[in-house]
Amino acid sequence: MIEAINLSKQYGTSTVLNSINLKVNAGEIYCLLGANGAGKTTVIKLFTSQLSPTSGSANIAGHNTVTELEIIKSKIAYLPENLMLYGHLNAIENLDLFCSVSKLNYSTTELKSFLKQAGLDEAHFEKRLENYSKGMRQKTGIAYVIAKKASFLFLDEPTSGLDPKSIIEFSNIIKQLSASGISILMTSHDLHRSINDSDKIGIMKNGNLLEEIDCKNCSHAELETKYMNYMVS
Repeated sequence: MIEAINLSKQYGTSTVLNSINLKVNAGEIYCLLGANGAGKTTVIKLFTSQLSPTSGSANIAGHNTVTELEIIKSKIAYLPENLMLYGHLNAIENLDLFCSVSKLNYSTTELKSFLKQAGLDEAHFEKRLENYSKGMRQKTGIAYVIAKKASFLFLDEPTSGLDPKSIIEFSNIIKQLSASGISILMTSHDLHRSINDSDKIGIMKNGNLLEEIDCKNCSHAELETKYMNYMVS
């Protein structure tokens, strides 16, 4: 599981994350909702070891992400809001490069298979990524998650800037990944997609996790009311 235990982050006297606790079990999608500056991205960065906590711990499969990163890093995948891929390379070349960095060696046929599983149209496999839409770039990133056989996936605003069709396609992909047992922790501003795609939602404000919501027992209207009440309070 993915687990935060009294997880906090401070910069000097400024607290950007205030002792939060959350759990994401195998095959679950957990979405953090909140305005800009709520602390959502900080949570993701703490789990992916881009930051170290001031106190508390971020644990993955029972291992601390600061002191035991080497044990779990091969099972972690992270897709930022703006995925850094090489525009002068095509999808196959980008995927091959990122796999090689992770010491994974695949044939061209296998790389194409991962791209297909991620939903990328085969007609685009050999086109340079500088001509890709954001949705196509995200699918290339998802192909890497599949190739890496990651068990834990962290997504920061993955649907930001996508058109409606691409958002639906991306939602279907992450549901397929969760159905295969992958634990997913993501951030979003999109209430509608969050309630439809997630098992749990955590509402954040000013570095605090205010409430956790079971999506099976909450309608979109109820989520919207809860969210707006917290944002104006």
